Amino acid sequence: MKKVLILNLIFVFLVLGACKKDKGTINIFTVQDDIELGREITDEILSNPQDYPVLDENQYPEAYTHLRRMRDEILEKGGLRYKDVFDWEVYIIDEEVLNAFALPGGNTFYYTGLIKYLDNEASFMGVMAHEFAHCDRRHTTARLTKVYGLQVLLSILLGEDPSVVAEIAASLALGLTTLQFSRTDEYEADEYAVKYIYPTKHDSRGVAYFFEKMNLEKNAEWMRYFSTHPPPEDRIEKIHEHWTNLGQKEGELFDERYNEFINSLP
Repeated sequence: MKKVLILNLIFVFLVLGACKKDKGTINIFTVQDDIELGREITDEILSNPQDYPVLDENQYPEAYTHLRRMRDEILEKGGLRYKDVFDWEVYIIDEEVLNAFALPGGNTFYYTGLIKYLDNEASFMGVMAHEFAHCDRRHTTARLTKVYGLQVLLSILLGEDPSVVAEIAASLALGLTTLQFSRTDEYEADEYAVKYIYPTKHDSRGVAYFFEKMNLEKNAEWMRYFSTHPPPEDRIEKIHEHWTNLGQKEGELFDERYNEFINSLP
C-alpha cells in the first residue's frame, strides 16, 4: 500500500508539473525522462540494422556533414526551448522510404528515400524543423502519456519491460497509428518549422513545398509519411499564413548544395 501511495503521488506531481510547463497538455514525463527515453529508443534502433539500416558516419562523412550543418543552423537561430538541453543527434536510414521521425529528447532520423525525393535544401530543412518542433514541443511523450500512461513511464525508468522500447521504436519509425500525432500537434509543428527557419538564409516555406510535392503522389505505396499526418491542403495554406505574418521574407532554396548532399548518399 505504501508503494502504491508513493507511485500515485509521483503521478500527481508529474502531471501537475507537465500541465503547468506545457500549457495544459498532460505529459507525465519530465524533460530528463524525454532525454533518457530518446536515448533508449536510439540504442534500440542502432542495435537493429536489419530493420533500421542506419548509415555509418565513417563511411559517409560528407552526408553527415551536410546533415549536421543544417541541424546546427536551425538550433543556432531557431529559438528552440531545449536547444541546450536535448541531444539533437541526427541519423540517416538507408531505405527508399519517404519518411522522417522524431524521438523524445531531440534525436531525429531521415530516410534516404525522403532526402532523394526532395528538390532543395529549403524543403529538407523545413522537414527537419518540423521534426525538431515535435521534439521541442514534447509531442511524443505527451502522446505516450495518452496511450500508455504511468505504466510505461515506470516500466522504462525501472528497466522492467524493455519490449516497450522496441514497440515504441517501431511505432515511430514505421508510422503506426498507435502513436499518431494529433492534428493539433501537426499544425503546431508546421507553425514552429516556419518560425525556426525564418531567421536563417533559407526559404522558411520549405515544409509547404514538401507537402505540395507529396500531395501529387499521395497514393504511392512506398510513402509512409502521410500515414501519420493529416492531408496537407489546409496545412499548406496555414504555413503560408505563418510566413506572411512573420513578414514575408524571401529566402534561398540552395538547390546546388542540396544536390551535393544527395550525391553523398549511397
